[in-house]
Amino acid sequence: MTLIDISGTTEISDEGIKKHFKNVEPWQPLFELVWNGFDAKANAVAVTVAENNMHGTDTVTILDDGAGIDHTKLKETFGKFNESAKREDATQHGAHGRGRLAFHRICHLATWHTRSTTGDARIVVDASKIKAYDGKQLPAEAQSVELRQVAQGTFVKLNQFTLNLPNLIDLREKFSVEFGWFLAMHPAKSLKLNGAEIAVPSNEITQKKFDIGNHVFDVQVIRWDERPSSEKSYTYLLNSQGVLVYKQLSTLNNKAAFFTSVCIDSAWADTFAADQDLLQPNAHTLSSTDWKRLSRQLNELTESVYENFLRKQAEKEVDRYVEDGYFPSYVGLPPEEQAWRLNNAKELIREIYVADPTVFNTANKKQRKIIIRLLDRLAVSNENDSLFEVLNSVLELDEKSVTKLAQQLKQTTLENIVATIEVLQRRQAGASQLRSLMNHHYREVLETPDLQKIIENNTWLFGSGYETLGAEEDTFTKIAKRLRDTIPKIEELDSSDVDDAVNIAGVNRQTDLFLARRIPTVESDGQKVFRCVIIEIKRPGISLNKKHLRQLDDYADIIKRHPEFTSTKMRFELILVGRQISSADTEIASRLNGQIARGEPGLVSHDTGMKRYVLNWFTLLDSFELANTFMLEQLKLKRSEFESLTKEDLVADLQAA
Repeated sequence: MTLIDISGTTEISDEGIKKHFKNVEPWQPLFELVWNGFDAKANAVAVTVAENNMHGTDTVTILDDGAGIDHTKLKETFGKFNESAKREDATQHGAHGRGRLAFHRICHLATWHTRSTTGDARIVVDASKIKAYDGKQLPAEAQSVELRQVAQGTFVKLNQFTLNLPNLIDLREKFSVEFGWFLAMHPAKSLKLNGAEIAVPSNEITQKKFDIGNHVFDVQVIRWDERPSSEKSYTYLLNSQGVLVYKQLSTLNNKAAFFTSVCIDSAWADTFAADQDLLQPNAHTLSSTDWKRLSRQLNELTESVYENFLRKQAEKEVDRYVEDGYFPSYVGLPPEEQAWRLNNAKELIREIYVADPTVFNTANKKQRKIIIRLLDRLAVSNENDSLFEVLNSVLELDEKSVTKLAQQLKQTTLENIVATIEVLQRRQAGASQLRSLMNHHYREVLETPDLQKIIENNTWLFGSGYETLGAEEDTFTKIAKRLRDTIPKIEELDSSDVDDAVNIAGVNRQTDLFLARRIPTVESDGQKVFRCVIIEIKRPGISLNKKHLRQLDDYADIIKRHPEFTSTKMRFELILVGRQISSADTEIASRLNGQIARGEPGLVSHDTGMKRYVLNWFTLLDSFELANTFMLEQLKLKRSEFESLTKEDLVADLQAA
């Protein structure tokens, strides 16, 4: 049989065709050929990639069971470029009639074998003269073996590759992103790469059923974790047979990192017409009441999906901002206030992110840090209302978002007040209880279990720099304690150690309290060091004097000579604490006056890497009350309430975490 020549040329120059494909990735020509198969109503498309001995791409074939190519109309298909017979059809992907020629970016030769209701044909296109197509009508027996046993379909073969394709794992992932939305919408269709099914990519599905008029609309909102590479966010309408009859762009396009496919299944679509048709006066159209009601409810559903997505994104972004150091460190604030300030700032940033993600998404690292830190400061200032006015005027907020943001800022003020009151109430109560303990029960207080746990739970008494000393580090504590015990007569008492010699026997039954902690910290110049805090608390019956001051000096000298403590990355603070300083002692007072210019209460000596302090409980308690006088007056918490409590009651309250 003589083969009928159906060759021709595309109505554009070779250069005109090729300039349209300058930025095409190597895998995109395969996508176009697969889409051509699905556009031809194929239920199954199989792509096979073969490698040569050098692991380069040798051939690629695409087989589909679609309607095939009508060879009698090649001038309307292969003869056109940027035009297509596939017009205004919701089910079609290709709309410009040019995707088939993208192959020239990766290989020299493409051959189409096709079988349709009009018969068999073969079309060959050479990349070197891409505007020309060599077409032949074929007898059935001359058809490609892949199509001989089927009623219709197309088999495309690409040869003579000039670029290698990605490996199969990467290629499969790219196919999944490109076709996943389509496969999710059409579960009866399949796409295989080298025999393995292409999976639907990761997604989150929200389902809802709407009863409108006399019809039921089953809605699926599929939110994709990654954007489908060639499909925007669409709303798809399918009839009761699962056939796509209409699609329109979603109202949620152009939302950063938010990609959806909304599928509506309903028998209502069985008589759907995109426009009013005089031949179908009862057809359901976009202007019908049912569709308008559905659109309103659908918008509410998709907006809720978007808000949920934003809240999850906001949580991830805020956590990342914390890790990247965008939030303030709140150095110098008590731990409770640090935690509150950070949580409050995080919540504020979350709300602003949900209201308008572009505030942070379009900012660089420095800009984000500035924005977050300014918002943090303003949120806890008396400019709280002004901050709301600024945000409300700049951000494009709906009524719900405005209300939410206003509530957050009001809650910020309220929580700040409540948190501060709670902290001060607990501390003022602790200070009052400890004062009562030192005034009325100091002869009975024992190191264990009384003072030990009290001090560990109330280290804030030593000042703002001692809010929490953390967990005990066994090695450092043991070494520090061992060195301390080498000081001569550290535990011995004589009449000079107490104001009332009659009480020596009772005081001897007590022991001194020793705490040692090594804490990683950052100095003001940004240097990371170990802060070593050692606290020697003399039993409450002892009055501090020059003997104890010399013991502190001796201990400092021992530490300086100990090899393990000579690191330049260690900073020592030795604190001697007693119930009171002896009225007969003058040495401690002299040393305190000598360091008064440094402005550190209790400082008696300052060497490189070593500070020594002498403190008494009543000075500490008075310092706390003076620093918090205004708020404490507002709280009206009276110290006298604790005067009548027993020693056991006071100790139990103070030891409570």
